[in-house]
Amino acid sequence: MTAYRRALRWLQPGLGVKRWVLLLLLGLALVGLGALLSFNLLLGEIIASVGSTDQAARVGLLVLLVGIIVVAVSFVAVVRNIARALLPDETQLVDRMWQQRRLGSGLRIVALGGGTGLSSLLRGLKAFSTNLTAVVVVSDDGGSSGRLRKELPSLTLAPGDIRNCIAALADEEPLMTQLLQYRFDEEAPELGGHSLGNLLIAALEHITGDFEEAIRETSRVLAIRGKVLPPTLDSVRLCARLKDGRQITGESSISQSRSPIDYVYLDPPNVAPLPEVLEALAAADLIVIGPGSLYTSLVPNLLVPGIAETIAASSAVRAYVCNIMTQPGETDMMYAVDHIQALLRHVEVPVFEYVVLNDQRPRPEVMARYAASGAEFIIPDVRPIAKLGYIPVHSAMLLQDGFVRHDPEKLAQVLVELAR
Repeated sequence: MTAYRRALRWLQPGLGVKRWVLLLLLGLALVGLGALLSFNLLLGEIIASVGSTDQAARVGLLVLLVGIIVVAVSFVAVVRNIARALLPDETQLVDRMWQQRRLGSGLRIVALGGGTGLSSLLRGLKAFSTNLTAVVVVSDDGGSSGRLRKELPSLTLAPGDIRNCIAALADEEPLMTQLLQYRFDEEAPELGGHSLGNLLIAALEHITGDFEEAIRETSRVLAIRGKVLPPTLDSVRLCARLKDGRQITGESSISQSRSPIDYVYLDPPNVAPLPEVLEALAAADLIVIGPGSLYTSLVPNLLVPGIAETIAASSAVRAYVCNIMTQPGETDMMYAVDHIQALLRHVEVPVFEYVVLNDQRPRPEVMARYAASGAEFIIPDVRPIAKLGYIPVHSAMLLQDGFVRHDPEKLAQVLVELAR
């Protein structure tokens, strides 16, 4: 009954479809009649009793031709009216259909990380495939995410990095990025410092009662290309042991620490991995780790039980993308090979085979600005990396926009070529 009522809704006035559907049915009837007459079947034989068989065939061909024209005109009109409702500029319809078809058959890619590094990578990858899964760390306890976790007990996971990735994968990315990243100013004491995207995810989590469902609904509303998932739905805190022996708790505290980090760990350690993440990793053609904060974005994903083991067992091309600059308080004075060795201290199984490095130095004035905050260019030391048994892939991938970050298109191109 529901399907019947839904079908009847096509007959509502104002849709601009009924007349063309009726004309389409008339055209199909003419096509059928013309075919019968052309091949001297049934009606053709009746007309042949009055005139000649040749006359019946000629009439049939004429009716068939008229029917085909009517079907073509009415079909185009129906499609155009539906397309206009879904896509105001119907001239984009063919391009959009071709794009969806091409991207839908693209590589199955899983990218793990967090922060701005992962969202930048996703902007590049979405031009090659919609079979994207972003696995985003959810242990942030600072900024808007940290405040929401404290003020809303039901919100067990941090939405900040997930928000960034959803914005990056949205079709209308510039507008969606502005919308989701919009922060209320201090004139609104209750909302000051909060981003609209975090509030949206928190509200949907409260409505649906499930953080994963909140992410799914946000992604559906924004029509993103791919999926964004947390590695676990369990509430977890990131902890670290510093080389001076101190133990600290919380991602924000780890980032602000000025003592070198020995290793990080999850509290509690035995959280349950999200099954959908494990399935995506097992089916992937390309698995990318990074770019992102080494200890607070990359390692936490790999510490979730089952994640590293599934990556190691995968037949996919597996690549680690090293950051371009060190992160003050987290990776001071570390070369690229030091980043790799830090990952190896936390993961007992091989989770990547390629190391992707940017070998293009930023402009001197940009370097000076970053040096003032304690950040330095990460030396792409290719030979030590090769001696560890990994395959270094180095290229100029710097985005020249006054900031030091990967060019999304160039980085994605390098990774896709590795997978192909």
